[in-house]
Amino acid sequence: MPTVSVIVPAYNAEKTILETIQSIRAQTFSDFELIVINDGSSDRTIELLSTIDDSRLKVFSYENGGLPVARNRGIQRATGEFITFIDADDLWKPHKLEAQLQALQEYPEAGVAYSWTAFIDENSNFLYAWEPLYWQGNIYPKLLIRNFISSGSNILARRQFIQAAGEFDPNLKSVEDWDYYLRLAALCPFAVVPEYHILYRRSTQSMTSKVDVMEKANLTVIERAFQAAPLELHYLKNRSLANAYRYLAKQCLFNGSDRQEVRQAQQKLFKAIQLSPKILFKRETLRLIIKLLTVKFLPQTAARRFIQFLGKNFPMVSVSKAN
Repeated sequence: MPTVSVIVPAYNAEKTILETIQSIRAQTFSDFELIVINDGSSDRTIELLSTIDDSRLKVFSYENGGLPVARNRGIQRATGEFITFIDADDLWKPHKLEAQLQALQEYPEAGVAYSWTAFIDENSNFLYAWEPLYWQGNIYPKLLIRNFISSGSNILARRQFIQAAGEFDPNLKSVEDWDYYLRLAALCPFAVVPEYHILYRRSTQSMTSKVDVMEKANLTVIERAFQAAPLELHYLKNRSLANAYRYLAKQCLFNGSDRQEVRQAQQKLFKAIQLSPKILFKRETLRLIIKLLTVKFLPQTAARRFIQFLGKNFPMVSVSKAN
């Protein structure tokens, strides 16, 4: 029986699946099974997977059910003592599994380990990284405020807590990972690995068409989370909503600068400030305001150059730290 089960949901992932699988096979900890759930792909995903000669690889094909369903199917197939997930377009640094496993061994009360996340583009080039956070133990209040774990390609969890948390919600079309992490955080302490092990791939395709779906999912998760949270934590709800709307404003601006996108971003950001005025003084908010003003008042080409200059010269985290 393998120590770790690695679950990879894959839907039409021909452009990235081999690079993702290679980042898993390159792990310094090698006692794992690699479970790929082919979620009804109609491209060359299965053909490419068939070229991989690795006894740890197991591929299971189903009709398309969506990302949460694919993860649930992977859990059902998993036999490892620990379970982890990675989406078919993301990457791991080589020490990810080893470091997270060591963190759980050194902190036996913890049920989940997480690392820091950096972001890459479609060509695997570094974009930016989230600020380094050192929260561990009872991270539930912090996680209620925002999903600082960042993506579904991060955690390593003890099997018993995955079983206790239940399944990913198949009805959520976004932030299903945040919903799941909140349930885990209510069950057990988390351990932090203070290294950038997760490389989350951002598409250059505009996400504006998905903002309404993302908003609905965020509001559903927040409402559900605070219904389950102790009364003494309910004061955090407005901060949680504010962070969600600031995130939605960022999505409106990502790779988009037409009038509708700018107007939508303004509305989301204004709502965030209304919900929690203190968010206005956060560095992330100020950077967003600068970008918003840039795309609103400068020509598109000039705006993009200025934003690139801002990201290169004043990053949230330096490239050297994230690498």
